[in-house]
Amino acid sequence: MNLTIIEAIEDSKVFGSVIKDQRTFKNWKICLKAIFGLSMNKKELEIYRKFTGRKKPPLKPFEEVFLIVGRRGGKSTIAALIAVFLAVFKDWREHLDFGEIGYIMAIASDRRQASVVFNKIRAILSLPLFRGMVVNESKEEIELNNQITISVVTCSYRALRGFTVLAAICDEMAFWRHEGANPSEEILTALRPGMIIKGSLLAAISTPYAKVGSLYEAFRSKYGTQDRFSLIWKAASRDMNPTIPKRTIDKALKADPSAARAEWLAEFREDLETFLTTEIIESCIIPRRFGLPFLEGIRYYAFADPSGGRVDSFTLGIAHKEKTTKKIILDILLEKLSPFKPQSVVEEYSKTLKNYGLRKVTGDRYAGEWVVKQFENYGIKYESSKLNKSEIYLEFEPLMTQGGIELLDNRRLFAQLRGLERRTRSGGKDSIDHV
Repeated sequence: MNLTIIEAIEDSKVFGSVIKDQRTFKNWKICLKAIFGLSMNKKELEIYRKFTGRKKPPLKPFEEVFLIVGRRGGKSTIAALIAVFLAVFKDWREHLDFGEIGYIMAIASDRRQASVVFNKIRAILSLPLFRGMVVNESKEEIELNNQITISVVTCSYRALRGFTVLAAICDEMAFWRHEGANPSEEILTALRPGMIIKGSLLAAISTPYAKVGSLYEAFRSKYGTQDRFSLIWKAASRDMNPTIPKRTIDKALKADPSAARAEWLAEFREDLETFLTTEIIESCIIPRRFGLPFLEGIRYYAFADPSGGRVDSFTLGIAHKEKTTKKIILDILLEKLSPFKPQSVVEEYSKTLKNYGLRKVTGDRYAGEWVVKQFENYGIKYESSKLNKSEIYLEFEPLMTQGGIELLDNRRLFAQLRGLERRTRSGGKDSIDHV
């Protein structure tokens, strides 16, 4: 069946049953026409110009699209429709070798978010027209009978290498904060070499957040330009889904204007800023220094960030102050990723502390007396920090900016520091935390 995506959406036997009201889907259809280089009438061109900042209509499909749309704007539905359309109605066989599988990937920040799009994809493929195409199905993949597999993955650049990727649907990219200094940049870097086949599509679909990351950089550098390969579409929630009650948005704007303008009006937040720049962090990292041995005559200090072992990591850092330069030197950084048994980690870390002549460690107030007693069982005194998280970061900042710290060459440490954001709270105090 040779259909355009618009014809498929308007056909009740294809995607039409997925759309509750074609009239409310009007602007999304114009967006799809732009993505796939389909012709538009005069009124449609006006809407296209409004949301892209462009003057000239597209002459052919784009290779990369960044759809910046407010909350409840229909992003997950569009992501699923694009994925299924490319998997079912585009013939990729001439580009695939015998036995080679082409992948349509839906990429999200975590498995819960990924399941939203994947469930919609599964529901579309359960329609009578497509049932015979599904050869095999698991929690994370749907294999079709045309050498195409639709796969859902979380945003790990390691998981994306080595595949022939025909399309990548990057869901809620603005909120990716898991690996690397900037996960979205690393993932796009990992994806692009595998997307060299003609007609492949990279589509980032997200509500905006802070002015950092690939989504914002694409908007900053390409919105309103006549870039031949990339399209930026930016629209508020009600522009794409007019069924959202206006009073809902008005209420949200009154309660928290900055957050609501991002979530509903698709505006990047002005009240957030990166706490430490890449340049500052890199200036404090000593390349290829992964740890320093214990030395006699040095007074060491330790800080732990405990976890129960189900979700968060359990970390331990040991440092000392250099006598001549007065620099703070990070000697050891240990991290145990979940899942793990907390008691076993406490035992392991206690041995490390003793190897550095320490009988005391400072940490947060996690789990009250449990952590204190666990470390006490191994001869280590656990003291709660007098400063909260934000206060610790704020004291840490000038040491970093003035070059008063030497850090280990640790990728995850870099990622954690780069992911910190500063938010000004009521009363003028700054809050520092991750997304």
